[in-house]
Amino acid sequence: MSLPGLAPASHTMPEPSETPSLPSVFDSALKSYMFAFQDYCLLSAQSVRNVFTPPVYWLDAMEQMDYIGVGSLVIIVIAFLSIGGVLVLNTASQLQRFGMAALTGDGVSLALVRELGPSITALLVAGRNASGMASELGSMVVTEQVDAMRALGTDPIRKLMTPRVVATVCMMPLLVAVADFCGLSGGFVVAHFALRLGAVQFWTRAIHALDGRDVAQGLVKPVVFGFVIATVGCYRGLRVEGGTEGVGRATTSAVVTSSIVVLITDFFLSKLFLHLL
Repeated sequence: MSLPGLAPASHTMPEPSETPSLPSVFDSALKSYMFAFQDYCLLSAQSVRNVFTPPVYWLDAMEQMDYIGVGSLVIIVIAFLSIGGVLVLNTASQLQRFGMAALTGDGVSLALVRELGPSITALLVAGRNASGMASELGSMVVTEQVDAMRALGTDPIRKLMTPRVVATVCMMPLLVAVADFCGLSGGFVVAHFALRLGAVQFWTRAIHALDGRDVAQGLVKPVVFGFVIATVGCYRGLRVEGGTEGVGRATTSAVVTSSIVVLITDFFLSKLFLHLL
């Protein structure tokens, strides 16, 4: 029995929170990826626009060229000396069955200049430099150095991102040229001792197998790959969230994302070159 003037107490239990449906989960994930891609495109466009408007931090770009280009030489040289030797071993084992071991230089040259040189160099540079960009810029974001730059009137995109993009785009073709030469040199050493091919025979066929289309393809791809590596690494670093743990996640994400985008871009560029050239 309830007292006069008092309503009976409600004993209803609180309703449990609704479980999100599968379509809503996919919808929210798709929206987050679309917003991230839009943010990345705007940031990349701003970094390119800064090259054509003052001030341009050329000294910072030169320092990044030294770090990205010269700093990556050792790993590029060692990797492609081995890759060239492996290419010769696998190519020669098949060509010898048909008595055409002399064509080894042709196959190694085409494979290196068209595909392996640009793509593997990009993956090596992404592993070394995209992670470095993400960790360095992420640490600056976490320690509020980027906010301090904005407070002092300095554009962090112009100061931090644009020099790294310019340096990577400029150094990637040079690194690929070094990689191709080292790959051919490693292939020649193995061919000389394993197949008894002379220097004149190997290098003549390797050079004559290439034409202008192959060289153009081998030089255009590194420029695109360099832009992808630098912009992805800087984007992940400048958009760090979650303190020091976020820096670690951004570093890993920069390497994985840039490597995947490089491989996807390589497929479409190869398809485009086959139609245009």
